[in-house]
Amino acid sequence: MIYAVIDTNVLVAAVKTSKLDSSTSQVLSLVFAGIIKPLVSEEILSEYNDILNLPVLNLDSEKVADVLEKFREDGLYPGRTPSNEIFPDETDRIFYEISLSVENSHVVTNNVKHFPKVLRVVTPSEMLVLLRSTGEI
Repeated sequence: MIYAVIDTNVLVAAVKTSKLDSSTSQVLSLVFAGIIKPLVSEEILSEYNDILNLPVLNLDSEKVADVLEKFREDGLYPGRTPSNEIFPDETDRIFYEISLSVENSHVVTNNVKHFPKVLRVVTPSEMLVLLRSTGEI
């Protein structure tokens, strides 16, 4: 098992697509399979809820409810480790600081440019490569 904070944009892409072989869909499937243990906080869960339920996104409400329930019930709530890094979008700080609270965890995002350039910040495709290289999948 690997620990990761899943950025909201990854969840939106995973819920929105019908392509089960997309990297975002695969990451979400690995969360449901228990291979990726999501790191969360009430603030992150609130953002997930707010964004995934935006009417303009027109996401499947049952799928959204399943995702929110999975992250709320199975997520690990480790707290935050403060960082002095500068973020272009301060709303991304919590995702990074939560990841700092668990050794060898990751942030999975489609917007790596919004985060510090460190190994723990990966795209969904990079997460899949990492999991394959460690024999997790």
